[in-house]
Amino acid sequence: MNAILRLEGVHTDIAQYHILHGVSFDVPEGGVHVLLGRNGAGKTTTLRTVMGLWRAVRGKVLFRGGDITGLHTSDIARLGVAYVPENMGIFGGLTVEENMRLATATGRFDEARLGRVFALFPALETFWKKQAFALSGGQKQMLAIARAIIEPRDLILIDEPTKGLAPAIIRNMIAAFREIARETTILLVEQNFHFAKALGSGVTVIEDGRIIHQGGMAELAADEALQTRLLSLSMEAPMGTH
Repeated sequence: MNAILRLEGVHTDIAQYHILHGVSFDVPEGGVHVLLGRNGAGKTTTLRTVMGLWRAVRGKVLFRGGDITGLHTSDIARLGVAYVPENMGIFGGLTVEENMRLATATGRFDEARLGRVFALFPALETFWKKQAFALSGGQKQMLAIARAIIEPRDLILIDEPTKGLAPAIIRNMIAAFREIARETTILLVEQNFHFAKALGSGVTVIEDGRIIHQGGMAELAADEALQTRLLSLSMEAPMGTH
């Protein structure tokens, strides 16, 4: 399969710390590719490096075959890449509508696309005029994801979308992500393995800033010994735990 995103020997430093040590992996076009790893393994650093928020000191980041390693974040976004950070990145003092307008290039909505967003996340239509700080945690996460898809994107980087969410909200997220993945490739960082395996087609595992496994999600999901060896924890926790 063609890779929409490719990392080739990427090294990233944060201050005096060397975080990524030659990270290389491909994200095939279409569906959901999951980046797994324990806390501090380098998952968020990988996403932020792809997005240009932190710069690779060595190696290359390729998007659709083009080198985006040295581009500014705004230029990467204009190429069709969106990023939903772990802290969601929404503006609490603005309404849901205002948050969504800021995520568009012109401040105007494609009504058909907005209708699809409301179909995925009905709460956003209900609270359209409400300030974002007053939303629940799950509703804030819905808003963050909706901002990333309000305009067509080729690739969305999403960092830990289920963190702190109730199981019922997570089940709704699975359905929404499946629908989003019909038109947009997703690179997902996630600690909840049940969520990850419900969505992922491929998986890359990172440990101490190095890639230690790449393969199919079905293979990893079926092999408890491999899960334990790679991630050193039980993957049979109930939905909604981390």
